Amino acid sequence: MTILDRLADYARERTEKAKSIVSAEEIKNLAFSMPVGNFEFEKALSKDKLAFICECKKASPSKGVIADDFPYLQIAEEYENAGADCISVLTEPKWFLGRDEYLKEITEKVSVPCIRKDFTVDEYMIYEAKILGAKAVLLICSILTAERIKDYIKICDRLGISALVEAHDEAEIKTAVNSGARIIGVNNRNLKDFTVDTSNSRRMRELVPNDIIFVSESGVKNATDIKLIRESGADAVLIGETLMRADDKTAKLAELKGLL
Repeated sequence: MTILDRLADYARERTEKAKSIVSAEEIKNLAFSMPVGNFEFEKALSKDKLAFICECKKASPSKGVIADDFPYLQIAEEYENAGADCISVLTEPKWFLGRDEYLKEITEKVSVPCIRKDFTVDEYMIYEAKILGAKAVLLICSILTAERIKDYIKICDRLGISALVEAHDEAEIKTAVNSGARIIGVNNRNLKDFTVDTSNSRRMRELVPNDIIFVSESGVKNATDIKLIRESGADAVLIGETLMRADDKTAKLAELKGLL
């Protein structure tokens, strides 16, 4: 069993437990009682310049605890002030030490759109994301069938939030495209063994039609990586550990953008 398999299984356990507290019907009704979103996440990534998605995460399966001190609201505000286009918030509690509360509080504090970074295995989690204030959810091809991805995108559309469909190889890119994804992210980190190859997203770029927003995810360490990603034709980049380990996140983001 891969790390990703364990993450997905645990997400299913968490969801079943959540359903015993708030039923599936109740959470769905709550989500649809809220104002329909305006796809703010997609709009934030749809610009001429490379867009930056900055991530708030305390830990990861491959690195363990990244930030002993985790002032997540301060970090989110730093990202916003530094010019982040979107913020990714980890809510997976076991391996990433995330919490739903982090997402809820951050979405109430900042104005930039946030994505719930979790291992979506049930539509219940999409309704949770909407209620928590997320403007987007993550759908991972490796743990979802093409049919389920299509269904989940339709649910997102009805709620007015976006779906970032994540792929790692050519077959998953085809699945994402055929599922009607409007945003496709290629992870430079292999979620089955957590090895990193920063050229992966550059290789996959040509497989994604230009009318689909393309995001390069993970593994970015410096401005050179950003330059190569920009030259590949990516629309956005998601940066996690590099920013989380930086003492001055504003300066680090400026450096990555090539402003310093």
